[in-house]
Amino acid sequence: MQSSVETLSPTRVRLSVEVAFDELKPELDKAYRSIGKQVKVQGFRPGKVPPRILDQRVGRGVVLEEAVNEAIPRLYGEAVQAENVAPVGRPEVEVTTLDDGVALAFTAEVDVRPEITLPAYDVLAVTVDDVNVTDEEVDEQLDGLRERFASLAPVQRAAAVGDFVSLDLVATIDGAEVPGGTATGLSYEVGSGSLLAGLDDAVTGASAADVRAFQTVLVAGDLEGQTADVAVTVRTVSERQLPELDDAWAKEAAGFDDVAGLRGDVRTRIDRVKRLQQGVDARDKVLEALLALIEVPLPETVLATELEWRRQSAQDQLVRSGQSLEAWLATEGKTEPEWETELREAAEQAVKTQLVLDTVADAEELDVTDAELSDQVVRRAGRANMAPQEYANQIVQSGQITGLVAEVRRGKALATVMEAATITDESGNVIDLAQLRDDMEGPGAEVEMDDEGRPYHVHGDGSVHYLDEE
Repeated sequence: MQSSVETLSPTRVRLSVEVAFDELKPELDKAYRSIGKQVKVQGFRPGKVPPRILDQRVGRGVVLEEAVNEAIPRLYGEAVQAENVAPVGRPEVEVTTLDDGVALAFTAEVDVRPEITLPAYDVLAVTVDDVNVTDEEVDEQLDGLRERFASLAPVQRAAAVGDFVSLDLVATIDGAEVPGGTATGLSYEVGSGSLLAGLDDAVTGASAADVRAFQTVLVAGDLEGQTADVAVTVRTVSERQLPELDDAWAKEAAGFDDVAGLRGDVRTRIDRVKRLQQGVDARDKVLEALLALIEVPLPETVLATELEWRRQSAQDQLVRSGQSLEAWLATEGKTEPEWETELREAAEQAVKTQLVLDTVADAEELDVTDAELSDQVVRRAGRANMAPQEYANQIVQSGQITGLVAEVRRGKALATVMEAATITDESGNVIDLAQLRDDMEGPGAEVEMDDEGRPYHVHGDGSVHYLDEE
């Protein structure tokens, strides 16, 4: 086989490949066997029809086409290795010569990872917020815990924000009831904004037996976008009563001897959450600083794929939430071109990040061990509320295992950069990454941040617990 490579741009090359015809013999033999099983010729068993008879029956061209289609992926792979090309997309192949019995030649244009010059990692310096836990934050967490043990008590007064009301609700358009727009004895927290736009204003200040009316724009269903008239009857008003913050409740609710012990535990948990968030901020800022020092031309096909994936994911999420793109854009105060611009910028940043971290991983000769891959499977299975083996089977069957390995490898690459960078808090203290890892890998639990930045840990049984809910 003879091959050569021509650089078309910093992110695209053209491979030219030429082979003698006898190098196609394995694929030709396979093509004759495959076609022979499909052709019935009197006097010959299926699969045993001689090639010359098949040439007469189906044509030599049909056999050649199947053989060439089978051979090109193999020959392309060999050429990629021979020319030390790093493809990041699918090739566009064109057969330029097919001389039966003489030679096959083809070209393959493909996007490749651009050459990236990495800076010295130790020039990177970032600053993150100090970790301070205030009494107010501890009180807020304790109030949240008390709210989980709160009881509701009926009151004979007008409803205020934070109260719970029991109400009957009927939504109509031109006198006809809206499908699914009727509710009886519905419990609702005033001021939560969790039901219909305008409901909070209508029931605030209303007492038991009061009837209020308002209009709202429907945001889901077949009547989305239409204005409905809503009549709401307040049946009861209840206020939330929190338990007393005393030693008895601390022991009953949380298992502590006294309030002081509970407060100390809450303060420790808040401190740990903040240190984990500090680590996430450090990671993001180090990556941002690294990317700012590097110019990276982006392969168009990779960028287009990333952009389409993000667009489709966003639209799928809107469908699951029962919203149209138009309604969501109106809620966010954005136009569709602005949304598309945001999507493209995010896609460009994602592709640049992948390319840079892959380059770091190559430069540092980083690999992913079976133990590291298994660890990620367990973590992600916990987040998905699936058994680890079930999750592993799913990603293997869907062809996502290669992507998972790449993500783990990039994570190791970024960790390598962070080790060399200088990371300090606003008070000038150097962040101890080793201590951070210890915090994140405490006994019996694995700690991560979810997509919203909330810290959680996965126990050995695969269950997930959020630290800010404990």
